[in-house]
Amino acid sequence: MRFRPCIDIHNGKVKQIVGGSLKDKDNQAVTNFSSELDASYYAKMYQKDGLTGGHIILLNAKDSKYYEATKAQAVGALKAYPGGMQIGGGITAENAGAYLAAGASHVIVTSYVFRDGMLNRENLNRLERAVGKEHIVLDLSCRRRGADYYIVTDRWQKFTEVKLTEDILDELSEKCDEFLVHGVDVEGQASGVEEKLVELLGSWGKQPVTYAGGIGSMEELMHFQKISDGKLDFTIGSALDLFGGKISYEQICRL
Repeated sequence: MRFRPCIDIHNGKVKQIVGGSLKDKDNQAVTNFSSELDASYYAKMYQKDGLTGGHIILLNAKDSKYYEATKAQAVGALKAYPGGMQIGGGITAENAGAYLAAGASHVIVTSYVFRDGMLNRENLNRLERAVGKEHIVLDLSCRRRGADYYIVTDRWQKFTEVKLTEDILDELSEKCDEFLVHGVDVEGQASGVEEKLVELLGSWGKQPVTYAGGIGSMEELMHFQKISDGKLDFTIGSALDLFGGKISYEQICRL
């Protein structure tokens, strides 16, 4: 289990938001924290502290008036820490190579692979041919529907018909290097993790998986470690003192 840092960018600024509140219409989101520092500042900090495998996420749609500013921040962070971070948000087979050339270690993909509510294997194969399995992280961020979790796309706004199961993890693991999974319903709320989801991911345990969502205290982090059997990496955003929260970033770095 290790800490994976994050840089979330919305409307051209590094932010921490409530994940389930994000709306493309009018570029809306409930914001927990908005930084006056640019994304490259955080990338350089993570580099200095020896943190690898974190993710940069562009939270604006391509047709947003803020998209270019958000993208510029993201590319600046990649160039500040070459090979140290992954990037997601609007990734396709056509643009993935450019992000790797800018310094990303991996591209993180959801909506390109899950189209019209289904798994688009053609696009997944196209992406693999473009950059190679070793550079792909599949984002299987999900929301609860009934007793199960379903993968969501388009900045977590649209449900797919793809249920997160061990079978789907087995299938997709042949096409990627890692998984990133946000528990969207608790993302940005520091209200506790999605326990059933964490247990599912931890029990699978065949490939690196980073979980994000709901870790709001050191006690909750220890609980997360227990129920995942220590097999999952983790991200903490809003709850870190870096982003206005109460958990010490320096303490997390020492874990």
